[in-house]
Amino acid sequence: MLGGMARLGQRLRESMRAFRSVYDNRGLRRLQLAWAGAIIGGWAYVISLAVFAYREHGAYAVGALAVARWVTSGMAAPIAGVVGDRYRRVRVLVASSALRSVAIALAGAAVLADVSPFVVYGLAVLAALAGTVFGPSEAALVPTLARSPEELTAANVSASTIDSVGTFMGPALGGFLLAATSPEIVFFAAAGLVAWTSIMVAGVEEGPRAPREEDEGVLSGGLAGFRTLLGDRRLRLIAGLLAAYTLLDGALDVLIVVLALETLKLGDSGVGFLNSTAGIGGLLGVVVAAGLVGRKGLAAPIGAGMAFWGVPILLIGLWPSKASALALLAAVGAATTIVGVAGDTLMQRAVPEDILARVFGVLDSMMLVSIAIGAALAPLLVDLIGMRGTLVIVGAALPLLAALSWPRLREIDRAAEVPARPLALLVAHPIFAPLPPPRLEQLAQLLSERSVSPAETIVRQGDAGDDFFLISAGRMRVTVDGAPAGELGPGEGFGEIALLRDVPRTATVEALEETTLYALDRAEFLSALSGHAESAAAAE
Repeated sequence: MLGGMARLGQRLRESMRAFRSVYDNRGLRRLQLAWAGAIIGGWAYVISLAVFAYREHGAYAVGALAVARWVTSGMAAPIAGVVGDRYRRVRVLVASSALRSVAIALAGAAVLADVSPFVVYGLAVLAALAGTVFGPSEAALVPTLARSPEELTAANVSASTIDSVGTFMGPALGGFLLAATSPEIVFFAAAGLVAWTSIMVAGVEEGPRAPREEDEGVLSGGLAGFRTLLGDRRLRLIAGLLAAYTLLDGALDVLIVVLALETLKLGDSGVGFLNSTAGIGGLLGVVVAAGLVGRKGLAAPIGAGMAFWGVPILLIGLWPSKASALALLAAVGAATTIVGVAGDTLMQRAVPEDILARVFGVLDSMMLVSIAIGAALAPLLVDLIGMRGTLVIVGAALPLLAALSWPRLREIDRAAEVPARPLALLVAHPIFAPLPPPRLEQLAQLLSERSVSPAETIVRQGDAGDDFFLISAGRMRVTVDGAPAGELGPGEGFGEIALLRDVPRTATVEALEETTLYALDRAEFLSALSGHAESAAAAE
């Protein structure tokens, strides 16, 4: 027991160090502040928009508008991923936030001028499209700013904390302003907060990226994201689970409106207050999510979080009351944090950085379309089986799906353990040190260990070069044209010239003693360097 407490204390200390490092990192700090503006402003806007649509055309209008926003965004998300991989991501984020802010402000002006509600709906779709571009680029930028795998996870936990605070503050702000003023005032306030996002992101310094050898077309670029995500058995399962989760979350967005206005009779502001309760719960989930810092296996936490998300909704369906709704939606918020942190970090670790925005674009597309389907189904289910029956079905689905997927999730986690020694060698080597932490973890799993005996020749001058080598233990002698050219020891590497220049080996390297090497094949070596200017320069 004492040993377990000591390990827990050590894990908490490591987590706190990682969190401190996030806010010591100027780029990550500004990105976190930018996210705060985006999430608070976005939630305030969405709450006011839902109430506006409900007043104009009822519950079906809330669902139909959600469908229009999410389906349109889902269709655009793969293209948004291509944009994030092709252009400087900071510039993409600034432009996305600025356009979204303008669209929301114009919606406020349209309500103030008492024009057709469909103008407001059209601007809502435009704002959703602008926001679609933000997500993939932001998710792909974070790993390039993080300086270690722990800092990457901590950055995602921090962003989820802000998400939870924003999920509380945004709806609460929207609810209070709706109670005291009108929807257009909320729109203007939200536009200002989203404009703050653009200002904060503009100060992020993005590292250099190696130039792309050729520009893919938009269609082929988007398809590359689909191939990467759906071609990997592990990623395909995680993407499918996240799509199912967001489908039910989309249904819940509509159900909360009906629950507040019809079942619990809480009034317009009640929509905001119920959503903000989930945000408070999200802060509780941060405590659990902090334990994911330094954890290699993240698939099982996704499944556990999904199950924990569903049970409270099932219970609300069984016992609908103000007290139960507030308490149980807080539990839903906690589960949302866990699923979000684990899902984002797993994808960032598993996918190469040069295609990461496109993969997140495809994932966003799947999730947005799923949200739209859920939002469309919710009113139909309420009409067919009633509010309580719908909540029971929505709540029971994810625990069942998580239970069925659990063996596969555990299998993914067992395969995700990163060997410590290869990772340490990569982090310490000047060629690989500039690479983002997720890419270093991928390479560490690809390195193959090799033991060599004294006097054994590893590479011979004039031979073709197929591998790069890192020395873990032992010493090597280098000769050129038979003459001594130096020695190599632990932490040093050799073999890069033949791979970079596509020439025969320029030297002979043999072991002076029992030596342990790690080899990285030519294709992976060149792939690692191709998208990172600093690593390519170090290799040259």
